[in-house]
Amino acid sequence: MKIAMIFPGQGSQAIGMGKDFYENSALARDMFDKAGERIDVDFKELLFEENEKINQTEFTQPAILLVSVIAYKLFQEKSNVLPTFFLGHSLGEFSALCASGAIDYIDAVELVHKRGLLMSEACSSINAGMMALVGLEDAKVEELCATAENEGKKVWPANYNQNGQLVVAGIKDDLIAMEQTFKDAGAKRAILLNMSVASHCELLSSAKAPLKELMSEMIKGDFMAPIISNVTTTPYSTKDDALELLTEQLIKPVKYKQSIEAIASDVELAIEFGQGVVLKGLNRRIVKDLKTANVSDMATLEKVLSELS
Repeated sequence: MKIAMIFPGQGSQAIGMGKDFYENSALARDMFDKAGERIDVDFKELLFEENEKINQTEFTQPAILLVSVIAYKLFQEKSNVLPTFFLGHSLGEFSALCASGAIDYIDAVELVHKRGLLMSEACSSINAGMMALVGLEDAKVEELCATAENEGKKVWPANYNQNGQLVVAGIKDDLIAMEQTFKDAGAKRAILLNMSVASHCELLSSAKAPLKELMSEMIKGDFMAPIISNVTTTPYSTKDDALELLTEQLIKPVKYKQSIEAIASDVELAIEFGQGVVLKGLNRRIVKDLKTANVSDMATLEKVLSELS
């Protein structure tokens, strides 16, 4: 069976995520402890108790990656099913890189923790933000952003999630100024997101070189299966390509919708690993015939294993 293993990105986090894995798996507990030691974070406290850190990007990113990779490794323990492709949404591409075997999970936790710090630092002196748009065609959003840029505003398409749902990033004041423009053009909703960074746009340019240096030290050359790039929507499976594409991903939009469309005819099933069912919901609206399962706790793990047997 041809399967795409897929991984969610930032925004999927929730208090309690990974708790069922932790309570029922010695492997999960070991991974929690080792990941925490690497970056000096108590993941049990971060994920199981109410706190503000869970939504701070330098903590959100390693938390999501850790839970996603635990879900995948527990699946691997009980199944000999091999992926046709790996695919992640934004941060999820790093989880995909880890699942592919191209980076150790401990290194990946440290890498995305530092990636989050670099992103926060790049936006620390500017009032950055992101806005979700519902009901506009991609081409119209691109046109409005290009016009705004010509007028001196800094607003760019950042996440192509599904038809009629696109997230833009930039300077928060410019996003607010553009809200009515988007609505006048036909947007049903223009929602300013609770974000202190502007992901996947030129405001993160200063983070590119240090991130690439970190990745160069940690990424290996072994890929179990190709990863679909958020930037190009095409597969890659070498360290050199990973370095280039994941560096560019910082400042280029995530083409998740286009990536699912690109692989839909080559896979029979997608399995989402990690917290929630965000990607499962998107997939249903992008390519309705592509079945998507999810592994987010022990019960859903057993359900997927049963369906594959």
